[in-house]
Amino acid sequence: MTSWGLRLFRLHRPLGVLAGAMAVLLIACVFGLLLDDRTLVNAPLWAKPFKFAVSVALYAPTLAWLLSLVKRGRRAGWWMGTAFAVGMGTDMGLLVWQVLVQDRPLHFNHATPADVTIGNILATGAFTAWGATAAVVILLLFQKLPDRALTSALRWGTALAAGGMGLALMMFSASPAQQRVLDGGGKPAMIGGHTIGLEDGGPGLPLLGWSTVGGDLRITHFVGIHAIQALPLLALALVALSRRYPVLSNELVRRRLVWTGAAGYAGVIVITAWQAMRGQSIVRPDLWTLAAAAGLVAVVALGGLVSVRAASVPDERHALRGF
Repeated sequence: MTSWGLRLFRLHRPLGVLAGAMAVLLIACVFGLLLDDRTLVNAPLWAKPFKFAVSVALYAPTLAWLLSLVKRGRRAGWWMGTAFAVGMGTDMGLLVWQVLVQDRPLHFNHATPADVTIGNILATGAFTAWGATAAVVILLLFQKLPDRALTSALRWGTALAAGGMGLALMMFSASPAQQRVLDGGGKPAMIGGHTIGLEDGGPGLPLLGWSTVGGDLRITHFVGIHAIQALPLLALALVALSRRYPVLSNELVRRRLVWTGAAGYAGVIVITAWQAMRGQSIVRPDLWTLAAAAGLVAVVALGGLVSVRAASVPDERHALRGF
C-alpha cells in the first residue's frame, strides 16, 4: 500500500476501504472499456461503473480529509463518514451486480420486482450518503480553522455538494411518455431518466454519455457533487499563488475570492439545471443560455476585481498614514 493510502486509512478507515475498492473497480473498468464491446441503453456496458468509480474515488478521500479537520463533534463526524461509506459502498455493490453481472439497467428500472427492490435499496444508500454529507456541512459550521478562506471554501463546497446530490431526485420523475403509460393503468419498465425532452439511450458524449440531443440532469448533478473538491482546491491554489502575488497573502482577499468562486460555481449549477430542464443539450446552447453564461462570467470577473481592490485600498491608506 502506498504512503498516500496508509494516510487515508489513518484519517478514516471505512472511507479508505471505499476509496481502495473504487481504485480496483476503476482499473477493471478501464480494461472492460478496452476489451468488452457490449452496450447497455446504447452506452458501453462499463461506462457507468467507470464514471461512478472515478467520482466516488475522488469523493471518499476528500470527505476523509474534511473530517480530519473536525475537532468539535469528532466522533459524530467519524460516524457520518462511516454512514457515507456504507451507503455509497452498498450502491456501488448494487451497480456492479446489476450492470456488470446481470447486464441490466440500475437506475429507474421497474421491469421486475427484483429490479424494484434493488432500486429501493439503492435509494436508501443514496439518501444515507446525502444525509451524511449534509451532517458534515453542519459540523463544519462549528469548526475554527487557521485559514478563514479555506474555512469558507470547505463550508460552501460541502453545502453545494450536498445540494448537488439532492438534485438527483429530479431524475426520478416519470417522463411524459412514462406518465401516459401510468395514467393508462400500465407499468412501464423504466420510471424516470436522465434526459429531458427525450427518452434515455439517445446520442451522447463519448464515455460521459451526456445527451447531445436533449437536456441531461446528470451534468448538474456531476457539477454539484464535485464542489466539495473544486472550492477547497481554489482556496489552496490562492495560498500557493500568494507566494507570487503578494495581494493574495491578505486573508480577506482570499476569503472574498472564495465567496466569489462559490457564487460562480452555484451559478454554473443553476444554469446547467435551467438548460437541462428546457430540454437543451449541453453542446447546443441557445442564445439565452449563452447570455446567462456570459453574464455569470462577467459577474465573477467583476466580483474578483472588487474583492482584490476592496481589500487592498485600506492597506494602501494605512501605509500612507504610516509615513
